[in-house]
Amino acid sequence: MSLLVVGLSHRSAPVSVLERASLNADAKAKLLHDTLAAEPAAEATVLATCNRIELYADVDKFHAGVSELSTLLAQHSGVALEELTPYLYVHYEDRAVHHLFSVACGLDSMVVGEGQILGQIKDALALGQELHTAGRLINDLFQQALRVGKRAHSETGIDRAGQSLVTFGLEQLAVHLPVREWAVGKRALVLGAGSMSSLAAATLARVGFAEIAVANRTAERAERLAEILVASGTGVAARAVAMSAVADELTRVDVVVSCTGATGLVLTADDVAAAVSRDSAAHASAGLDDRGSAPDPAPQTPAGLDSAGAELVDAGVVARLVAAADGGRRRLADAGAVRVLAAVPEGDGCPVGDGRAAIAGVDASSLELHGTWADQGEAAAQRQPRRGVRAQVDGVAVRLALLDLAMPRDIDAAVHRIPGVRLVDIESLAEASADAPMAADVDAVRGIVTEEVAAFGAAQRAAHITPTVVALRAMAAEVVAMEVARLDGRVPDLDERQRAEVTQTVRRVVDKLLHAPTVRVKQLASEPGGAGYAEALRELFDLDPQTVASVSRADAADQNDDSGRAS
Repeated sequence: MSLLVVGLSHRSAPVSVLERASLNADAKAKLLHDTLAAEPAAEATVLATCNRIELYADVDKFHAGVSELSTLLAQHSGVALEELTPYLYVHYEDRAVHHLFSVACGLDSMVVGEGQILGQIKDALALGQELHTAGRLINDLFQQALRVGKRAHSETGIDRAGQSLVTFGLEQLAVHLPVREWAVGKRALVLGAGSMSSLAAATLARVGFAEIAVANRTAERAERLAEILVASGTGVAARAVAMSAVADELTRVDVVVSCTGATGLVLTADDVAAAVSRDSAAHASAGLDDRGSAPDPAPQTPAGLDSAGAELVDAGVVARLVAAADGGRRRLADAGAVRVLAAVPEGDGCPVGDGRAAIAGVDASSLELHGTWADQGEAAAQRQPRRGVRAQVDGVAVRLALLDLAMPRDIDAAVHRIPGVRLVDIESLAEASADAPMAADVDAVRGIVTEEVAAFGAAQRAAHITPTVVALRAMAAEVVAMEVARLDGRVPDLDERQRAEVTQTVRRVVDKLLHAPTVRVKQLASEPGGAGYAEALRELFDLDPQTVASVSRADAADQNDDSGRAS
């Protein structure tokens, strides 16, 4: 096994780079075909999500593989190699297996423990199978990753450590309220009808939204999703709307969740500003306040002041604020910082410098260090102040809440400047999740990953020697058959019973002689560094390489037939 992973994720790259490097369906297919056409790669698949782009390949040359895969990622993502290089991480062999298993368990997700990544891993395997770029190693690896992820969720409480990106995003929109309480009576617009949008719509229905409108470029898919929501038993009123009607829908709804496959903006700042302006005008003409309610009678005393005009401050609130400020980094709750990922300055700890020459010229240990460094998130730069997510935006009641889960983004980031609009996007979710507490079950999942990586490596190494052992036993059977034929010529008077007894005796002798060596060589081959035993066996018994190769091909064909599609 020579598994190589080259990629970038929310831990190693800023959102702006991830956006530009995102791959559509055609780009992923072309990337895989070009990867197999490249000399170092024998099989490959790509895992591309909102938060990561990773190319997995079975290579025969490490340095050439790193250089080639990095170049291909740059070519098909449209980001120049010299710009992409600082954000790339590299994992090789067992470390690559460890990385994928961790990803499958949700340990490397933006929201730790989320289970949506399992569906994305399944899609990556299905893509490799459909394009015939996934061979035995990729099939075995991704099938096992799916099993490991399911095991982690069934045997531990990792689900309590996090949730889907949709649920987490809604929590950020709800701020201090429970999501179910915040959602009561609200109307939502879902843009898109793919897997993420469907998950978002189902989540909105489950938490208690009163009405959901679905807009999609393909009207049939929007209608189908709306039908499913109505039939879900949640009591939500769902309907499909045309994309051309989105501007009107923005004036009706309280929340917009967007996750389309568009390469450009779906909602611009002008779209949102126009909708909010029309909504405000409608409220004003109807004599309603910003919340769509009739205004209260003229206040007798300004809010927050007593009859003498002195500020009223709850002593308990003050105490909690002081405790919050003293309890950590002396900043109040989450009222104001977001992680801004940037290229890491020189000397910041990464052993790999900038540029293609840097990646292609370093040794394997340095690249492994680079993978560890990126994996731990040390590529993140400093925190910078940013407008917090609050119940009000700049003192104005929130009229429209936007959740953008697309990569590249669907909603113009400039909408946060519009009074009464709140935007939660991938970047703000990264900040919020960085401060989220880790569940104790995460340690248990890490233990499962370590155990499964060791078992997978042992199984792969043992499987590597199996064709050699099969070829050896086939050669032994052929020798037995030849000697029995010679015996027939020398002792023609043997009857059938005697011939059968002699044949069985010779076979038993051969089997006993081969039993201990073949069992032991499988044990040795399953240990780290045991790959050389197969070659030693071939040399000692002068096995025909073509025979061994034919056994390997037949075994791989049987294995592929058994595995079928991703499950």
